[in-house]
Amino acid sequence: MEDSDHNELILPEGTEAKMNIPSELLPKCPNCGRPLTMNLRSDNKFVEDEGWQAAAVEYEIWLTQHQDRKIVFLEIGVGYNTPGIIKYSFWQQVYQNRNATYACLNMEEERVPEEIREQSIIIGGDSAEIIKGLVS
Repeated sequence: MEDSDHNELILPEGTEAKMNIPSELLPKCPNCGRPLTMNLRSDNKFVEDEGWQAAAVEYEIWLTQHQDRKIVFLEIGVGYNTPGIIKYSFWQQVYQNRNATYACLNMEEERVPEEIREQSIIIGGDSAEIIKGLVS
């Protein structure tokens, strides 16, 4: 078996691994200088802050006011890390509104529920390149 098949770290003789990163190499916010964190649903620092909550209320009001109109729910590059925020919500809105369309630009193969397949447009590939092609 070759070394690349092991997936193990091999250190030169006489050295040891230091499992720390100098603080000056950690990313910081360019505006306030505070340390950046991963935007993952792992703690209370996820995107659902007060501003997000206020925007969610405004979005719900807008959806209610436009519930039977022609709407395109455009999803760009959304994966399955937190599908309940955008993907599943869009699917539900399209399912409830026969005038709505679900449009998805995604690098990876995308699945669409059978119930909204006729109302869906799926475009695979690099979203940035696709959008650039649309505006040129």
